[in-house]
Amino acid sequence: MIKKISELAFLFLLFGGSSTALAHHELANRNLSNGQKNYESFCASCHGANLEGQPNWRDFKEDGSLPAPPHDETGHTWHHDTKMLFNYTKLGGQVTLEAVGVNNYLSGMPAFEELLSDVEIWEILSYIRSTWPEHIQEAHATRHPINNEE
Repeated sequence: MIKKISELAFLFLLFGGSSTALAHHELANRNLSNGQKNYESFCASCHGANLEGQPNWRDFKEDGSLPAPPHDETGHTWHHDTKMLFNYTKLGGQVTLEAVGVNNYLSGMPAFEELLSDVEIWEILSYIRSTWPEHIQEAHATRHPINNEE
């Protein structure tokens, strides 16, 4: 009986557990599979299929905005609070920045509130976070502790 329970637990972790983010963080227990699919559909065209961002993402374009940054560990996504990342995705970069008093920066990030549900946005953010090395995930979780509003 105990062996059977252990086998079932192993299968759950192997198959069921792989579809959710397993971290003590507000992005934990989100559906990574859905997040990846929606990332591919809505984000990869700008941020890259491998989360690599656009070339020269630190250099301003002629219109004063920056190219889409990488969402892998080489970018700065993990430096930001997840609620800010959520708002940036849902409301768009310009609205989110202006809400915190940043009025002299042109953001090229569009709003996705008409295209993605809140759950889908959280799943995308969770998927992005799941691709980071463990030490980056830990640094992010430490800098941005659990937010129980979600």
